[in-house]
Amino acid sequence: MANQPPPFAAFEWMIAWRYLRARRAEGGVSVMTWISLIGITLAVFALIATLAVRSGFRAEFVDTILGANAHVTIYNAGQITAGGQIERTITDYDEMAARVASVPGVTRAAPLVRGQVMVNMRSRNSGVEVYGIKPEDLLTLPGIANPETSQGDIARFQEGIALGSGVAREIGAQVGDRVKLISPNGVRTALGTSPRINAYEVVYIFSAGRYDIDRTRAYLPFSEAQAFFNRDGAADELEVMVTVPEQIDRLIIPLMQAAGDGTQVWTWRDASGGFLRALEVEDNVMFIILSILVLIAAMNIVSGLIMLVKNKGRDIGILRTIGLSQGSILRVFFICGAFTGIIGTVFGVILGSLFAIYIDPIFSFVNYAMGGGVWDPSIRGLYQLPAELHLGDVLSAVGLSLGLSFIVTIFPARRAARLNPVEALRYE
Repeated sequence: MANQPPPFAAFEWMIAWRYLRARRAEGGVSVMTWISLIGITLAVFALIATLAVRSGFRAEFVDTILGANAHVTIYNAGQITAGGQIERTITDYDEMAARVASVPGVTRAAPLVRGQVMVNMRSRNSGVEVYGIKPEDLLTLPGIANPETSQGDIARFQEGIALGSGVAREIGAQVGDRVKLISPNGVRTALGTSPRINAYEVVYIFSAGRYDIDRTRAYLPFSEAQAFFNRDGAADELEVMVTVPEQIDRLIIPLMQAAGDGTQVWTWRDASGGFLRALEVEDNVMFIILSILVLIAAMNIVSGLIMLVKNKGRDIGILRTIGLSQGSILRVFFICGAFTGIIGTVFGVILGSLFAIYIDPIFSFVNYAMGGGVWDPSIRGLYQLPAELHLGDVLSAVGLSLGLSFIVTIFPARRAARLNPVEALRYE
């Protein structure tokens, strides 16, 4: 018995290549091959581009959260005063901060004073949330103390107020201007509480990279904020920074033990958990939808191969007659479909990677062509469309595309292999 040729022998590749490049006059389906190739390319490109934007958006969102906010906030659960009111301020904030800072994994614990007021300059007003913080603690916030995106001198923070870029733009303030802070809970007198109005020089304007932060936040020196908000000798909360924010859950119990009884812990995941969970659900749904898009593109390979098998019925009969096995015929047509899927996937990966790498100039061109206003930071929270190319995302897109291309190719290839040579040559 003659030796069988090894699978995917050279002659199988030669026959498959001839069928792929055949002109329509020769019974080929080069047009359908090009359609399949373009479909796979665009589907893989869309999948990689979406995965890159998804990864970039999540990374940018988390970075801006961690860069301008506490990783953990410690509150006082509250005590009922003689007047029947709940007092939540922290009076021993220095001692509590020292205990919390000694917890392994904690890089900083700083007392804060917080309050909502109105900022005024001439006839323009805006509501802001003021954070009272010590100058040395403000310097440890990378999203705030960023010289590349800020204006003014943060070293002069003790002499005035720091405004978010959105707040400054809203009221028309610049570095060196004086703004007024107006609080309804101001000076306490025998006749009640009267509004407090203080004027401060704008010494620093920051941009944290998040529209909602820049539009609503201002910073005052800690001692000045205590006086302004009637927090003499007290703080509202402790702002805690840790070494690994992604592993914050394992520090919750040690932090509560160090803070003492009657305290509560609020992590950055608690504050933004709803949004992150919604983002994760959206990621999964988008991946499923785009996977269906890849499947639809791969189905073009099936239609092309079915037409190829139909047009090459005579050739199949002759090849079987001269000794080719069913397995060889199957592999010939499998190579035809798989080759289209591989080339389309390679082109899609290249286009998707280039899109992620050059997303800024591409987006700038689109924004210019559309007349501006394509990306509204007040709605999306970020100032630009981010993209971050990860090897895992590229490999998942490649695996999905090649897997679907190979699977759908098997069915028309098996049909060609099972074609009866007698029936194929009956009318030839």
